[in-house]
Amino acid sequence: MSRIRSSVFQKKVVSAADAAALIKNGDRIGFSGFTGSGYPKAVPEALAERVQAATAAGQELRVGVYTGASTAPECDGALAAVGGMFFRMPYQSDPDMRRAINAGTTDYCDIHLSHSGPVVRHGFMGPMDFALVEVTSINEDGELVPSSSVGNNNVWLDEAEKIILEVNAWQSEGLEGMHDIYDAIHRPPGNGPIPLLAPGDRIGRPTLRVDPDKVVAVIETDSPDRNTPFKPLDDDSKAIAANLMDFLHNEVKQGRLPKDLLPLQSGVGNIANAVLAGLLDSDFENLTSYTEVIQDGMVDLIDAGKLTIASATSFSLSPEAATKMNENAAFYRNHIILRPQEISNNPELIRRMGVIACNGMIEADIYGNINSTHIMGSRMQNGIGGSGDFTRNAYISIFVSPSVAKGGDISCLVPMVSHHDHTEHDVMVIITEQGLADLRGLAPRKRAQAIIENCAHPDYRPLLQDYVARAEKAANSHHTPHDLKESLSWHIRMLETGSMKP
Repeated sequence: MSRIRSSVFQKKVVSAADAAALIKNGDRIGFSGFTGSGYPKAVPEALAERVQAATAAGQELRVGVYTGASTAPECDGALAAVGGMFFRMPYQSDPDMRRAINAGTTDYCDIHLSHSGPVVRHGFMGPMDFALVEVTSINEDGELVPSSSVGNNNVWLDEAEKIILEVNAWQSEGLEGMHDIYDAIHRPPGNGPIPLLAPGDRIGRPTLRVDPDKVVAVIETDSPDRNTPFKPLDDDSKAIAANLMDFLHNEVKQGRLPKDLLPLQSGVGNIANAVLAGLLDSDFENLTSYTEVIQDGMVDLIDAGKLTIASATSFSLSPEAATKMNENAAFYRNHIILRPQEISNNPELIRRMGVIACNGMIEADIYGNINSTHIMGSRMQNGIGGSGDFTRNAYISIFVSPSVAKGGDISCLVPMVSHHDHTEHDVMVIITEQGLADLRGLAPRKRAQAIIENCAHPDYRPLLQDYVARAEKAANSHHTPHDLKESLSWHIRMLETGSMKP
């Protein structure tokens, strides 16, 4: 049975190739999709075929792409592989996309996720020609049931001149009712307070609304989201999780956190998922989450009865967990709310609810500055995503990482990060498998000692202590001692020899 229940939209059904044919060179398109969930799966590949044909004919067909966050091979990967994007914003994780960005063939604007919708609303990015949005179904009244992510979809549907919808029958119909679409956000000065006080509050409606006159094509698909499995927990991941549990227990003991903690935010990836597994084995109960993605670990916490409600904008699930979600969406919608990322990542709401933020990093320096986006200062990895939204506004901001990478050849704790994403002013706690450094209230020199002694790998502690001594001598003991020549030498050694060790 068709998921398109509106007679108005049934008349707009076309093939993916026909829909892709509507897109012109230079068009700017708002794509659905957030961390590999809810992205369009048919039209991007059809558009990539058009790009290849145009290139073979000596013509140019390239588009600008805005999303909620990362998509998947059928979307980012397909268009990047054929050179089909002249611009990309705000977050990506596809290897072909990354290569195009670092080669300079695709301009990339790395922006906080909470800013990405508003900068389009405000007209800062210019006009949006198309919105290309996946939905679960279209109701009789023409309202859209969102799929496995919301992201910026409400913004794209509002702002685009034309709209293409992909109705994906793979997405569970049990998702209907899981979403909370609050779209009373406009250009200033027309905004009022957002009436959300707790992660479980519902303040909007379960569907997306769209002007049917703007919809130029509807495509029917039946294709799964493509997310990669999480790696099995290793000893370092378990140690990081255990160190975080110790920290949280001490915060409760000191009266700085209630026994059921405060709403939790967890970044994307294997380490973040390992932290959630640590909560599963802990004695914490009646937990809540106010975050941007629902990962396997959160589903496990719901199954165990430990997590009562999780608010996010998207799923980021392994294939096995995605299957379970599809089969049991009607159950999980009692415990999960998916919102627009204007709400899930809203700084004022994060501050108001006292979120505990926990995110991963590429490297940290001895004063607590964090690099979460660039390899060796120049090569973009994925982007800042929503980590800045949560870090700067959290009740407690935490960064987690193994202390070393590449088999010990790289220390993830360095004298000076090669790229700044989160400054020392926003970072409260750093945790590795070695231990944790609570940086709250510490002056720079004491921060350095806490990080070196508690978080750095033993192989690198003497080197970092030696750097501090040299820096204090070179800087004549200034407030934040640095020897700029020596701090750069760590990354230079890595470039020249493949190891940070002398």
